[in-house]
Amino acid sequence: MTQRAESPEWFGHPRGLATLFFTEMWERFSYYGMRALLILYMTALATNGGLGFDTPKAAGIYGWYTFLVYAVGIPGGLIADRWLGHYRAVFLGGAIIAMGHFTLAIPGLIPFYAGLGIIIFGTGLLKPNISTMVGLLYTAGDVRRDGGFSIYYMGINLGAAVAPLVCGYLGQKIGWHWGFAAAGVGMVLGLVQYYFGRRYLPSHARPPAEPAANPLSASGKPAVDRLTATEWRRLGVIASLFVFAVLFWAAYEQAGSSLNLFADRYTRLSFFGLDFPSSWFQSLNAVFVLIFAPVFSWLWVALGSREPSSPAKFVYGLVLVGLGFLLLAPGAGFAQAGDGTRVSPMWLVGAYLLHTLGELCLSPVGLSMVTKLAPIRWVGSIMAIWFLTNAFGNKLGGVIAGYFERLPLPQLFGAVAAVTVGSGLVLWLLVKPIKKMMGGVK
Repeated sequence: MTQRAESPEWFGHPRGLATLFFTEMWERFSYYGMRALLILYMTALATNGGLGFDTPKAAGIYGWYTFLVYAVGIPGGLIADRWLGHYRAVFLGGAIIAMGHFTLAIPGLIPFYAGLGIIIFGTGLLKPNISTMVGLLYTAGDVRRDGGFSIYYMGINLGAAVAPLVCGYLGQKIGWHWGFAAAGVGMVLGLVQYYFGRRYLPSHARPPAEPAANPLSASGKPAVDRLTATEWRRLGVIASLFVFAVLFWAAYEQAGSSLNLFADRYTRLSFFGLDFPSSWFQSLNAVFVLIFAPVFSWLWVALGSREPSSPAKFVYGLVLVGLGFLLLAPGAGFAQAGDGTRVSPMWLVGAYLLHTLGELCLSPVGLSMVTKLAPIRWVGSIMAIWFLTNAFGNKLGGVIAGYFERLPLPQLFGAVAAVTVGSGLVLWLLVKPIKKMMGGVK
């Protein structure tokens, strides 16, 4: 598991990036495969094999589940930093995730709730620590870091693109629990390649040699791990952008809830004569990421000194996700016109395209930013805290989705657009002061 003196490269990046790329690809296959089915399974009638929940209850459970999946990353990051190390935390987390998906494959309410709980616990160990290891592959000042995170992000979305096609088809056409079991198989495949690629991972991923040791100061008393003024300012940047990231994810994560229901109930499920399950729309974001992530990775490098700062990229992300909902609002109006006609799938295709462009401006940039700004001794814990942006965003997104049947959809989608575009404009006014707090980090 130690780093070799002359580590081989993978597409111009450390070879360890390939190991982490495929591990995250299979973990996201398992997560997004199950997520594509989750709210549809909960709201399906019991006669169709579902749980028969009403939409507000299903949206509430969806919100809490997706909140906790990311929130438990905080203890997961602490466990890795202080005891297990990042490598072992990721492996153990992946094994637990697989157990959770196989538990969901058992019919009944008890296995359903137990499976969700097991997946939550496992993801808390895996998710923050695998992202941290990507950052540890690069030395300070390595210009390849943002590009490396963009490639890593392609792994996330390769798994997310294939998952709804496989798990969604199995779940909606053959049986819900076949889809959940397929998600578990994906996680097992990820663990196998992670184990065999461990020798390329950074030595920083090992457990601390003396986890309980406290260094002593010159006076013989335990030394206090003090932060410098620059480190405090950089943590302030992370805290400032945290709020805007939450708003972004609250809008973006409608994909698995309100937009999933919109696809299932109001969108024509055929294209050029081909019928397909509604869950297949969940692949669109990921497919667009695979198309455009290399473009963004190249663009950030090609711009050189003219590359926008991380806060500026966040502005673009917020505005683009808002424009996606603004585009979708008229389509929602046509869908609810009352004549029972389903609208063209191109409304969702256009919205997901804008959402994806926004995601590429914000999500991989946020991960890279944390590894650059956080003190190296706390990077796992700070990364776990950063994933709370996804947690709070998903919880807020679940609340928003709960209004799917309570408000006219053009009004609901229009409100989401107004909040995200408005917050992007507010952040635009704050870009310069935030850049000064970053202390030269871009």
